Amino acid sequence: MAVCSAIKANGEPCTLPANGPQWFCWAHDPANREKKHRRMASRAARSKPSRELTALKAQLQDLTKRVLASDLETRRAAVANQLLNTRLRAIELERKIKETAELATRLEALDFVLGYTDDLADEANIAAAAEVARTNWPQWRAA
Repeated sequence: MAVCSAIKANGEPCTLPANGPQWFCWAHDPANREKKHRRMASRAARSKPSRELTALKAQLQDLTKRVLASDLETRRAAVANQLLNTRLRAIELERKIKETAELATRLEALDFVLGYTDDLADEANIAAAAEVARTNWPQWRAA
């Protein structure tokens, strides 16, 4: 099977199978540029900081200003900072849970498409499955 003729951003040649008359893989095919940009924009939108984080940062900045201006005693500021820190850890935990669930869903779909279930117990089997996925991707990618 022909290999994509594009050069990746890091200077290495692309190793994905070429499809179509232009000798490019899906990711490098100019015909898919708009789809790729939409996909990247969607990822960027999901990665923007939440309003809650912005509010926490504003609260921390206000707390710092008030302490430095001697408008708030340090003991009260320390307690407020601990509470803000607790909220920050909760936000991070929520993000990790969501990310883990998304990754688990993607892995389950990949395992299903490849026909693997419990036989990926060791690293050699996982590496072999990854190689199959890499070399046979047109057969299992979503339409």
